[in-house]
Amino acid sequence: MSALRRLNHLKTIFNPVKRHFSAVKQGSKYSRSFRQYLQLPNGEIGSYFHDIPLELNHLNRTVNMVVEIPRFSNGKFEISKEIPFNPISQDVKKGKVRFVNNIFPFRGYIHNYGAIPQTWEDPTSSHQVDRKHSLKGDNDPLDCCEIGSKVFAMGDIKTVKILGSLALIDDGELDWKVIVINVEDPLASRVNTLQDVDIHFPGILGATKAWFRDYKIPAGKPSNKFAFDGQYKGVSDTIKIIESCHESWTNLVSGNVETNGVILPQIKKAGQGVFMDDNLEPDSPIPSEVDKWFYIKK
Repeated sequence: MSALRRLNHLKTIFNPVKRHFSAVKQGSKYSRSFRQYLQLPNGEIGSYFHDIPLELNHLNRTVNMVVEIPRFSNGKFEISKEIPFNPISQDVKKGKVRFVNNIFPFRGYIHNYGAIPQTWEDPTSSHQVDRKHSLKGDNDPLDCCEIGSKVFAMGDIKTVKILGSLALIDDGELDWKVIVINVEDPLASRVNTLQDVDIHFPGILGATKAWFRDYKIPAGKPSNKFAFDGQYKGVSDTIKIIESCHESWTNLVSGNVETNGVILPQIKKAGQGVFMDDNLEPDSPIPSEVDKWFYIKK
């Protein structure tokens, strides 16, 4: 560790300040080399998965969100399970980075899309979800869909208000989508329930369900299904889901999970004394076919 980094580390220990996270970026965006790491106030590398606090507030019904994908963009970026310290990287399939298709009338992702830190949907055993489905979790943090007016940036950490959730079944796994709004949004004070969402954001809940149902169809896959007959869960039930997934995360990072043949996420987090420098390269070209618009037959 350099003398400057040691000094910054000591300042953080002995002169605590309000937590301020930043990022270290490496490689070329839209390529397999891209990594965006969480950087702590002392300059040390941490984990978007494990080092951002949950900060679930029952009174205000708020929680923290890590933004992985800004609204209206197509690159499928996510907190990595495989890479130590869980940087944000672009998902890869068959050796190629992934983009979601545009399905009429939507352009890319229709929300600021991200994850709730310190949560984990457990894939090691089946859970009775509803009367019809016994499912395993998808091995990821809980997904989060922010519906407010501002487009966020990758890696932003936001306090968001919990509004409800939708139980997607994706490739046979349970994949909850938590609906939230940034607490600083102009409409946040007026939106507290799914009924309020229908009033102030008419059509977004139906569009959300349609998008998650159909977004894989252009790639030749069948439409996705939903548990609970496609009905949204309200705030109280969603908070219980977050609490359950936080408990699963606690077991994960404590080493108290039987793998049952599942490759578990990396659990390295801050405290390892790891520092990195920015090494960002120019963006790689986005394939021209990403701009194509697909029409889904109903």
